[in-house]
Amino acid sequence: MAVARLASIVFDCQDPQELARFWAVLTGGELTITTDEFVAVRADRLWIAAMRVPDHRPPTWADPAVPKQVHVDLSVDDLDTAEAEAVRLGAELLPDQPAPDRYRIFLDPAGHPFCLSIQIPD
Repeated sequence: MAVARLASIVFDCQDPQELARFWAVLTGGELTITTDEFVAVRADRLWIAAMRVPDHRPPTWADPAVPKQVHVDLSVDDLDTAEAEAVRLGAELLPDQPAPDRYRIFLDPAGHPFCLSIQIPD
């Protein structure tokens, strides 16, 4: 029996409004709680939030100086279309893509890694 359930994912960053807008548009979510320090996005099945942290240092991908710590996987129907939209919104496609036909690795505008992955059939 579970004693807890997933409530949200909270990303540390320097600009919560900018980061929350990115995640809201990318996931089709809506901004619901907005302060100078914290912004929450209600997405389809999950809450995503951005919280201001002074002197935030974004994680790095494959560099042990600041490990990635965590990353988010998003399921998509069309990788090329999803990639174009993520980049248009401010994501950075990383140069090293081990399996670009199955998933693509990005950094969000605050430097957090995430992947867009081909939807796995039910």
